Amino acid sequence: MTRDEFIAANLPLVHSLANRFRGRGIEYEELFSAGSVGLVKAYDNFDKSRGLCFSTYAVPVILGEIRRLFRDGGAVKMSRSLKELSLRAARARDELSKNGTEPTINELADYLGVSPEDAAEAVAAGLPPVSLTFAEDGGEYDLPEESGESALIDKLALRQCLSELPEEDQRLIILRYFRDQTQSQTAAVLGMSQVQVSRRERKILEGLRALLI
Repeated sequence: MTRDEFIAANLPLVHSLANRFRGRGIEYEELFSAGSVGLVKAYDNFDKSRGLCFSTYAVPVILGEIRRLFRDGGAVKMSRSLKELSLRAARARDELSKNGTEPTINELADYLGVSPEDAAEAVAAGLPPVSLTFAEDGGEYDLPEESGESALIDKLALRQCLSELPEEDQRLIILRYFRDQTQSQTAAVLGMSQVQVSRRERKILEGLRALLI
């Protein structure tokens, strides 16, 4: 599978993640654009030798770009040069597609005289969101999100956030929410009091909520 085919095949992951932030004051197109940049970055930096699935690595990177969008006030900060390259890439795709075949990223890069990395970022920056609605009998209806995919995304994002916690905090959350231990049982394992566990748990959960938005 070529680079652009791989990125295109993983765009549904970007849509699923961006869809979680609907109704929070930022247009869906901007959410998707930010997530697409994250997908390209994840592809560029993914190291297969670490033994991770691509989605496990990509989800936090995509979420990071979407969170940055919120921190920056709701606009994807795109340089003028990237905007210009994105327009050139769009024209080049139209030109190279006249034979009925969508050009690869490498073909676009050669045509534009830029690196494949720059070409991929330009394409991602100009990608429109896929409609998540369908029309029937004069009305429009949102496509339902698959609960299995949503749950998987949540688990991947949570796993990444947990991995960034101190080891004792990780143990506390695992005992409480993955092994169904009470605060008193958790306190006994960790050598803490029930009150200490309660306070620490509350602080950890607040931090996780901030990371997951």
